[in-house]
Amino acid sequence: MSTYALRDDGTIPNNARLPLLVYLAAVQLPDDDPPSGFEQLFRANGWGAAWRNGVYPFHHYHAEAHEVLGVASGSVTVLFGGEGGVTLTANPGDVVVIPAGVGHKRVAMSGDLCVVGAYPRGQTPDMRREGREERLYALGAVPRVALPVADPVHGPDGPLTELWGL
Repeated sequence: MSTYALRDDGTIPNNARLPLLVYLAAVQLPDDDPPSGFEQLFRANGWGAAWRNGVYPFHHYHAEAHEVLGVASGSVTVLFGGEGGVTLTANPGDVVVIPAGVGHKRVAMSGDLCVVGAYPRGQTPDMRREGREERLYALGAVPRVALPVADPVHGPDGPLTELWGL
């Protein structure tokens, strides 16, 4: 597992308190329906409102929700934290937990990409993009986003609980 501290870059607020979490080869997916493996795991650990799709090819973030992404098939390269951030490639079974406020943008993907995303119970994602007005709103909203009740992969005893101070 890896962690990344991503600070405000002047256009995207990121999250000064909570690190981005990356779990490589974290989940053994079922052969018949790989996305369902993530959906069931995330739901069991209190992360719901799951969706299946990809990652947008522009910088965006959620000021009102944390997000978890699990790669069910294919591969994706994502820039986290804005132009001065970190670029990571994720493959099947990999999971990224994105704190509220952290920018993310797809920079490359395979044709068979399927990502499963989810949010902590009770949180509804908003869509924010780079810009002064969006950032000003986010600077107030991001610190108020409630912490999840559990790590989306490992449950109440997972690394997120210690790293995010649950």
